[in-house]
Amino acid sequence: MQKVLLSIDKISTRVGQAFSWLIVLLTALMTWEVLSRRFLDRPHAWTFDAQIQLYGILFMMAGAYTLAKSGHVRGDVLYGFFSPRVQAALDLTLYLVFFLPGTVAMVYAGWTYAGESWSIREHSTVMIDGPPLYTFKSVIPAAGALLLLQGLAEIARCVLCLRDGAWPSRQEDVVEVDVDKLKEMVHVKDEDIAALDRYVLEQGRKGEEKGGRP
Repeated sequence: MQKVLLSIDKISTRVGQAFSWLIVLLTALMTWEVLSRRFLDRPHAWTFDAQIQLYGILFMMAGAYTLAKSGHVRGDVLYGFFSPRVQAALDLTLYLVFFLPGTVAMVYAGWTYAGESWSIREHSTVMIDGPPLYTFKSVIPAAGALLLLQGLAEIARCVLCLRDGAWPSRQEDVVEVDVDKLKEMVHVKDEDIAALDRYVLEQGRKGEEKGGRP
């Protein structure tokens, strides 16, 4: 079971990392449009729709990745003090009552919206002959299906935690910098940092004194 869960995590992670490159594309598109408007006097109306669609695709396709990393917003004020079994029981209840119905509805409705959009070759109405919307709407059921798959893995984790009393492991990914470990790697002590801070303050005072002299 653990291998299956880690395999699902790997799928969500790879998809999330692949679509994260849309950030670069979105930044380049917005920069190019600003420069084109400012210096070439050539605005492009279609970039408005393109920016919205790129961000929408990024947002939807990153959902499963965020869930795989347990990165969605939660109220940790009390949750963090509970035992793993209590946490698992709460999560399992919320997954069954809210997550599953909502995600299934997303897949079903998204499939319908995408099918209708493809049938009429829907385009944006913000401008004449705007960019197509049927390709964009096709992402909705795909993102929902991926999120549902990851959600099933999370439900399985809750069940395993209820049985074992501990959360199963997750696939490792990029984490925030551990300052203490970084200090150990570069052989820097807190005393050295404090001494450097004092030196900087002393130099600042000397500079102010020199600057204040006639």
